[in-house]
Amino acid sequence: MALLTISEPGQSAAPHQRKVAVGIDLGTTNSLVGVFQNGSLEIINDEQGRPLCPSVVHFSKEQEPIVGYEALAIAPNDPQNTVISVKRFIGKSLDEALKVAHKLPYDLTRSENNLPIFKTQAGEKNVIEISSLILKKLKTQAEKTLATDLHGAVITVPAYFDDTQRQATKDAAKLAGINVLRLLNEPTAAAIAYGISTDKDGLVAVYDLGGGTFDISILQIEKGVFKVLATGGNTNLGGDDFDTALVKDLEARLGLAEVELNKSSQRLVLELAIAVKKALSSKEQVNLDDFVEFAELKKSLAKELTSSTYTKAEFDALINDLVRETLLICKSVIKDAQISKDDVEEVILVGGSTRVPLVKEKVGAYFGREPLCSIDPDTVVALGAAMQADILAGNQKDNDFLLLDVLPLSLGVEVYGGLVEKIIPRNTVIPITRAQEFTTAQDGQTGLKLHVVQGERDMAADCRSLSRFTLKGLPPKAAGALKIRVTYQVDADGLLNVSAHELTTNVSAEVQVKLSYGLTEDEVLKMIKDSSEFASLDMALRKLSETQVEAELLVNSVVQQVQRYGNAYLEEKEAKNIERNVNRLLTLLQKYKLENLNVASLTNDDAQRLKEYANEIDFWSQQVEVSTREFAARIMTESIKEALTGKDINEV
Repeated sequence: MALLTISEPGQSAAPHQRKVAVGIDLGTTNSLVGVFQNGSLEIINDEQGRPLCPSVVHFSKEQEPIVGYEALAIAPNDPQNTVISVKRFIGKSLDEALKVAHKLPYDLTRSENNLPIFKTQAGEKNVIEISSLILKKLKTQAEKTLATDLHGAVITVPAYFDDTQRQATKDAAKLAGINVLRLLNEPTAAAIAYGISTDKDGLVAVYDLGGGTFDISILQIEKGVFKVLATGGNTNLGGDDFDTALVKDLEARLGLAEVELNKSSQRLVLELAIAVKKALSSKEQVNLDDFVEFAELKKSLAKELTSSTYTKAEFDALINDLVRETLLICKSVIKDAQISKDDVEEVILVGGSTRVPLVKEKVGAYFGREPLCSIDPDTVVALGAAMQADILAGNQKDNDFLLLDVLPLSLGVEVYGGLVEKIIPRNTVIPITRAQEFTTAQDGQTGLKLHVVQGERDMAADCRSLSRFTLKGLPPKAAGALKIRVTYQVDADGLLNVSAHELTTNVSAEVQVKLSYGLTEDEVLKMIKDSSEFASLDMALRKLSETQVEAELLVNSVVQQVQRYGNAYLEEKEAKNIERNVNRLLTLLQKYKLENLNVASLTNDDAQRLKEYANEIDFWSQQVEVSTREFAARIMTESIKEALTGKDINEV
């Protein structure tokens, strides 16, 4: 008789059946991989015992791409073929990439859809391909150490990565041969690692400042439930910007600002800036002569450079505005979470850039408490991702561990009049599915264009355009006769799928939203800031637009009825009165069209004027209704007579 192994639901049947899954932190400066095994979280080191893998890739004609420390060592001598901080390019157009970087040492071109392409000795390489090489290195490192193939991985992304940046990360993982179990927001991953290691409940702020991105999330941890209350950030703010500020200052001090540096010299100036930054994290002042990079720079330029002393105070002054910008985002997120700073019980620092003393000082002063650094800020994200990976692989019961993440920006659809109807508000817990019904605005419409947008403003023109698609094959019915259900579905990875379904005919269409590139440096912060800053203006614009839409529908209806029944039921005096009122209304509609008002230049000061425009249109709409009231009554009376003619009362 055979024996059957039994197990509790959600647990592996036996140890040898355990699926191995890892957590990967794909960082701007460094990447690493973690695993949960033998009851504890740990980082998988490389063969030299190093936990970090520099996110650097070198390309050459003679050999396969080199990733990590070896590539980093080659960078000063061959910067054109050595790509660093590739994460800053994910989901961005070439033009946007050039805006956020200072004197890039690469030979860049653009693809057909305006994405950056790196020209290297090994040929043209795109961002997804380069990112996949870093992920492949980590996968190989994990499989070699764990002596088994990976079932999958949880890969972390900045909380403010948009749909395209998340999709690009998944594509890179797929190219690396990795089964992505989940994309997990970096601050959430850090909170998981913290919650598990300390076993503490309460409100936690996760301040995550990496090499290229900044995120702040407020989480409620309670008995294994990790609920994100609000999140915010900037996908183009990080330690690289500290480096850039120092590079510009170095160039000015050394008289290199106006000099046309070759690519190797550019790279050496950056290496010097990074070395100075790191040294000032533990010293009050340094001298440039103390750095090997300074000697290499003089050798590269073949000229003598005057040494200089840098103090911590001078460096702090260079980066003070950047750190202040992160605190302004913190203030906004705390407001969104509907809490006060005093409610936050712990502040967790994540990301290598939080090692800069000014960052720790400013964050501590803002929250009024000493930030936690008990877990290495470089490794905490990968550790949290590793725990989530082990659960998703089915190795642990998940009923004691619940993760509730949120959507960082509102998702909506453009409706008639250029307005935005929000389908899913920002900070809604994901995964989520929401649907709303709409109808057609014109008679005889056989198609409907849907414009998916992201942002907090009331007008579609002020939001980020995500995608456009068309629902075709609609029956040509009267305006308002069709019922179209638009459904937004956001999965646990934060990826959006939109579908439209006409309920009376079963005609449907759907699109998986994929942008051509991501948000620009200022757009993410500006969306939320503008939503409150321009609240009065947005309300006035919405009122004006809605009034215009109603007036246009009224005019169209009146014109149709006059053309059809005017000769039979209208006296000349009445007809002229209606015509006069309609023409007056049409004149106002043309005069106050939004495109004629130069909306982009309007401020809150214009709100009252816009309300007056709306009131004027509304007044003349009422005049049209009054002048057509008796006409409409006659039409209705005759229609009823016609319907009743020849009918028996019982039949009616």
